[in-house]
Amino acid sequence: MQLTDLPQVLLNCQNVLGESILWDDRTEQLWWTNIHARELWCWSPDDASSPRIYHTEHRVGAIGLCEGTGLALALEKGFGLLDPESGEVEWCADVESDIPHTRLNDGRVDPAGRFLSGGMHEGSPQLPKSALWRWEGSNLVSMCIPHISCANSLCWSPDGHTMYFADMPEGTIKAYPYNLTTGEVGEARLFADLSEQPGLADGSVVDEEGYLWNAQWGGARIVRYSPDGAIDRIVSLPVDNPTCLTFGGKNHDVLFVTTAWWGLTDEQRHHQPLAGNLFAFKPGVRGQREHRFNR
Repeated sequence: MQLTDLPQVLLNCQNVLGESILWDDRTEQLWWTNIHARELWCWSPDDASSPRIYHTEHRVGAIGLCEGTGLALALEKGFGLLDPESGEVEWCADVESDIPHTRLNDGRVDPAGRFLSGGMHEGSPQLPKSALWRWEGSNLVSMCIPHISCANSLCWSPDGHTMYFADMPEGTIKAYPYNLTTGEVGEARLFADLSEQPGLADGSVVDEEGYLWNAQWGGARIVRYSPDGAIDRIVSLPVDNPTCLTFGGKNHDVLFVTTAWWGLTDEQRHHQPLAGNLFAFKPGVRGQREHRFNR
């Protein structure tokens, strides 16, 4: 498929809630999770065969590439590792096992090789009962930010000293000083205010120029923000709920986008037959390589 600067369907996968997409530059494959279906997807855009789908006992909210083999997983109530050869999941550390109605959601590996993942409260109303957690391997887990309702937009600036993060119901993206040596998070400052925008901040990724690309859940668009938080570009989509982004391809110049049909009414699904599919386009800028979990 010849990609352009306009998003088009790359794979008709019809995910319920596609999320946490990553490009593995070593194997030239895409990985992502279909959360509510309890599936992990692995697919190469250059391979005409069907994607490989792993079925998991627990929902997987986010994933991270490992320095060696395997995949780091943010499971509903903890962290684990996937062996891609066998499909087996090793449970490594518990998180929030004593808090009802929460699960891990958005996550990413930091520039120093730690896996961070924030949770969400699945009750109604949605309450700040979860947190952002840092996993450093084995059962070593520590809290970074408490009182989170729905974690999203986790990513880092090219120098690694700024962490971006959103508690989705707040309608903002915040920037935090980040200590690469310790993994400690500093005091937040407002990066982007979405109160006058049509959607909420879902997954984000930062390109090599330091601009943040955000998937706007409910907004049917992707927004590129400059390092000072100003809107630089808006890319429209034919579906309401884009969820996450990753740069990939041989030159890291393709932006891949997962989407969801979860949350749509039957009428909305009828008018959005492409919801849940994998999209891609060439934005005219390169991305950074994904960091790898140093387990």
